[in-house]
Amino acid sequence: MNTSILFVEDDQNLGWLLKENLDNRGFNTVWCKDGEEGMRMFHKQKFNLCILDVMMPVKDGFSLSKEIRSVNAEIPIIFLTARGRDEDKIKGFENGGDDYVTKPFSTQELYMRINAILKRTQPKQVSNDKILNVGKYVFDHNKMTLQIGETVKKLSSKEAELLNILAASKNELVQRSAILERVWGNDDYFAAKSMDVYISKIRKLLKEDSEIEILNAYGIGFKLIINE
Repeated sequence: MNTSILFVEDDQNLGWLLKENLDNRGFNTVWCKDGEEGMRMFHKQKFNLCILDVMMPVKDGFSLSKEIRSVNAEIPIIFLTARGRDEDKIKGFENGGDDYVTKPFSTQELYMRINAILKRTQPKQVSNDKILNVGKYVFDHNKMTLQIGETVKKLSSKEAELLNILAASKNELVQRSAILERVWGNDDYFAAKSMDVYISKIRKLLKEDSEIEILNAYGIGFKLIINE
């Protein structure tokens, strides 16, 4: 299947260069020149991945990412930016980014990052018995849902995979490095910061059961504790 990429970049030279390069590598690349045009195109067409410049007129990349996430919580997003400070990269992950590439960059590096993300986010074959009781919750890994009573919440792919790892080893410490390699595909600084954001999301999802807590063994790992 041909992979469709939404590419939003206001720089004409970089836009033409990158679109041509991605097309030549077999991707179907739709290039939009500002955030509003990008959002209109996102509503019109189905994409497998988004590449968003951060600093754009009309609508910046972070704002666009939030709008995209409100429509599709699972689509992978890569941010492109000239801002290389750590706090900017962390902000990118907090705004829903799966990766953050600092300009200037090589097209080969971007291509490898795209392939790595697509490989991690492809639907995985899971067995039909992937239903776990997590305290008062019922977690369906296959459907990526979390239910308590009559309330059912749809999880993103990362949320579902992270919760599955913790729930399958409940009351046991799971190494940070193991989670990072399995869910993010690497254990670098920025992936670790992204994981911490998702741990906070999991805590909020499980807050209705006071008998559940996620212990952070700083620098070592996490433990999903269920006081049954």
